[in-house]
Amino acid sequence: MPDNENEDILSIYAVILAGGSGTRLWPLSRALLPKQLLSINGEKSLLQQTVARTMQAVPAEKILVVTNEEHVFEVRSQLRELDEHLEQGVVSEPAARNTLPAILLAMDRIFHDDPVALVAVLPSDHRISNDQAWAGCLEKAGLLARQGFFATFGIRPWKPETGYGYIRRAREISPGAFRVDAFVEKPDQSRAQEFVSAGNYYWNSGMFVFPAAGLLEAVESFEPELYAWWQGREQKPLVQSYSELPSVSVDYGIMERTDRAAVVDADFDWDDLGNWESLYQLGEKEGQGCVITGDVLSLDCSDSLLFSQGSKLAAVGLKDMVVVQTRDATLVCSRSQVQRVKDVVNLLKKKEKHLVEAHLTVKRPWGSYTVLEEGTFYKIKRIVVLPKHNLSLQMHHHRSEHWVVIRGTASVLVGENEVLLTENQSIDIPKATRHRLGNPGKLPVEIIEIQSGTYLEEDDIVRFEDVYGRIKQ
Repeated sequence: MPDNENEDILSIYAVILAGGSGTRLWPLSRALLPKQLLSINGEKSLLQQTVARTMQAVPAEKILVVTNEEHVFEVRSQLRELDEHLEQGVVSEPAARNTLPAILLAMDRIFHDDPVALVAVLPSDHRISNDQAWAGCLEKAGLLARQGFFATFGIRPWKPETGYGYIRRAREISPGAFRVDAFVEKPDQSRAQEFVSAGNYYWNSGMFVFPAAGLLEAVESFEPELYAWWQGREQKPLVQSYSELPSVSVDYGIMERTDRAAVVDADFDWDDLGNWESLYQLGEKEGQGCVITGDVLSLDCSDSLLFSQGSKLAAVGLKDMVVVQTRDATLVCSRSQVQRVKDVVNLLKKKEKHLVEAHLTVKRPWGSYTVLEEGTFYKIKRIVVLPKHNLSLQMHHHRSEHWVVIRGTASVLVGENEVLLTENQSIDIPKATRHRLGNPGKLPVEIIEIQSGTYLEEDDIVRFEDVYGRIKQ
């Protein structure tokens, strides 16, 4: 931001919301690896791109990232790659309760440090192509917030989009900034076309800037239940009763009800990467208009998105289609029907929940595991443990396990006995026996784990000790 008489705007805090599940990009995006943690349009993940952009205007020490507790370790790992100070700003959300409670979790820290601070709320999973223009809009919004406004960024619509909410602007407050006349829900196609033609509507970007004290006053007025919970933070931690809170978005809870809403005309290229059509439009087109990623053989296909992760995809004679293949699931749909992917996810949640929860390879703070094969009463995994890391001391009620070391030296505790196993050595873990796997060496340890029993899911874990704080009290 410019160094001028308004440089006090540099004291702004940023709250980056990174708790979404990204269902519309299934099967690439899963509950345990949502789109903000994926590298979709470059080497860095969408979260890393958002944080890197924010750091151009806000010091790392004043950036807070609110994420689901399932994602905390992966978020911290990604943030460490940018700046070690960012790790201290990760806020764990114990349950999904929409954006306003998530913001209030972060506000506890901000209000303690600076009750008169400005706060920018930013989604973690959007694409912005002009960081300098974005920073200029942040400065405009910050100046409005200094005057007591609740500012948002309005994106100029270039097509009749039915997947976004809209903002209708009123009179101009300052160059490029307007009072908000109304927030409008996602329209049908004909109304969306009317909004684009009218010229005074914006897409709602989901980015906001407001005074910290002003937000709390608004919460007290509009959402007294949330305010009472926030006020009680001296008596008990905010996370203690978080799951009992109402699910309220900041749009509905504050922005649509305050008479101090303002919108900044955003002059940067933006997309929320909300579905596969967005990725097609943004992707580099080959000769016949196809966007191709991964190991793909395309014959006479045109105007299609063809994506493969982990296996060969052969496509013949497709037009205006989306084909996305991962190791355990494949999506095939018309480009005009990509909004219905969320319906597919909802159906899978009822019948095959594992397909929307995780990929075959799942990252953990100690390393990762990959499901190689599974059946009714067995599951085979490849487990990788990072150097100097240990899994929790745990047991399983419903399964026994057999471990074979295929690389490195593993430290294994079974009951009261601890042994070191090297390559090609194995050990049995009986059901209901305390055990722990660790890596005392300098290289990763890999083992093959064969599970057998009547129930093999990840929630059949009783933890007794865990250095990662995953034991439920």
